[in-house]
Amino acid sequence: MLTAQQEQFLAATAKAAATGNHVFPEMAACEAALESAWGSSELAREACNLFGCKQHQHPIYGTISIPTREFLNARWLTVDASWIRYPDLATCFADRMKTLRNLSGMYPHYSQALGAETPEDYVTQVSMSWSTDPDRARNCIEIYHAHKEILDAALAGSQEG
Repeated sequence: MLTAQQEQFLAATAKAAATGNHVFPEMAACEAALESAWGSSELAREACNLFGCKQHQHPIYGTISIPTREFLNARWLTVDASWIRYPDLATCFADRMKTLRNLSGMYPHYSQALGAETPEDYVTQVSMSWSTDPDRARNCIEIYHAHKEILDAALAGSQEG
């Protein structure tokens, strides 16, 4: 059962993903929920960065430095990283799509994700290269199926307005 705040977060991020022209905005909202602890992470609160997007080599947006946990060499480690500080959530989703497209030639899973026919196929493919968490896709799919009504209502409302 979601809290009212979590429901609002899921609906708002689905709408922002649609505004940012993210493929499968409903699944992108689930990814954002998982990666940002439902918008409560410092990175989400302070930088509108929902996906753990690290700063680009040539920054377009501001930078914030925050420690993170990475699954490296078969164990979780804490490391410092420079992250992108986005002006709003839609920009975060739009930049993520740009990143997936730009890197799809180097990461075949991104190309397969962008061409996926279902939200589940999309997140399964993108998770193979996007995250160090081996359970990421499964966890996103669980959120998606458990809260599909909220996501569908949010996206139906965003198409009407």
